[in-house]
Amino acid sequence: MLRFLVRRVTGAVVILLIISAITFWLFYAIPRDPALLSCGKNCTPDVLAQVRHNLGIDRPLPVQYWHWLAGIFAGRNYSGYGFCDAPCLGYSFANREPVFGTIMDRLPTTLSLAFGAAVVFLVLGIGTGMIAAVRQGRFLDKFVSSLSLLGSSLQIYFVGYIAMFFLVAKLHLFSQPSYTPLTQDPVAWASGLLLPWLVLAIIYTANYTRMTRSQLVEQLNEDYVRTARAKGLSRANVFFRFAWRGAMGPIVTLFGIDLGGLMGGAIITEATFSMQGIGRLAVDSVDKNDLPMLLGVTLLAAGAIVFLNIAVDAVYALIDPRIRLA
Repeated sequence: MLRFLVRRVTGAVVILLIISAITFWLFYAIPRDPALLSCGKNCTPDVLAQVRHNLGIDRPLPVQYWHWLAGIFAGRNYSGYGFCDAPCLGYSFANREPVFGTIMDRLPTTLSLAFGAAVVFLVLGIGTGMIAAVRQGRFLDKFVSSLSLLGSSLQIYFVGYIAMFFLVAKLHLFSQPSYTPLTQDPVAWASGLLLPWLVLAIIYTANYTRMTRSQLVEQLNEDYVRTARAKGLSRANVFFRFAWRGAMGPIVTLFGIDLGGLMGGAIITEATFSMQGIGRLAVDSVDKNDLPMLLGVTLLAAGAIVFLNIAVDAVYALIDPRIRLA
């Protein structure tokens, strides 16, 4: 297992370097004047000249990339703006603040939204999928499958505004969605995020219901499950010890991809509920033409997906003993 983790982490670092190089090239080589874009909308000639100097536009692109990469480990000085401490992912000239600091300020909101919604859609999705598989072909199975199809066809912005209107404004069943730090007030943290968790979980719950049902139905018809039944093991023992564990592999893979995407910013959900997370930061950066901030957010999303895939591969071996990681 240790060899596997070292090898995968090393590979992940190489992948992130490649992603960062390609992204840097796309953001700073393709635009006709990347300094003008990085400067933001309210840009004066003096500020533009400083941005050009700090980005090193007059230098070859590999040199620009090397200085940016070195800043991650050693920090970087930006003339007229001060020193950006390591890890320095660049400097947002539009917001006049380091990229990494801004991302860290927004990250707790996104993490709270992502992990809270993940708990909801995992419990509901896997639970309803298991019920549908056990009751295969019966009314409950058809009812759950129909609900999952309905849920997958809904859109977050539609459900979110409807929920805000009826559940918050009219019926007052939920408090106004907001983010309060968990360490400051756990109750306010949970109550402010409960409605966004439920709305975001609707779409994902439908996917996990269908995935869990199909995998369990397939596993229940496998030869090793039939053998376990023939040996006289109880129905619950056969279901959870053999069929359930065998079905979790694809579900864990799907969860790793979904969680990585959510950690990169639930853009529509954050915009619907006016939450200042990573997704909203990405949208604002596009609106302001803030290339350094966009580069930082892109790398954060890529890093989350890469390292969560490593975690998924490691969890595979714990769920399914037939898999061995060298």
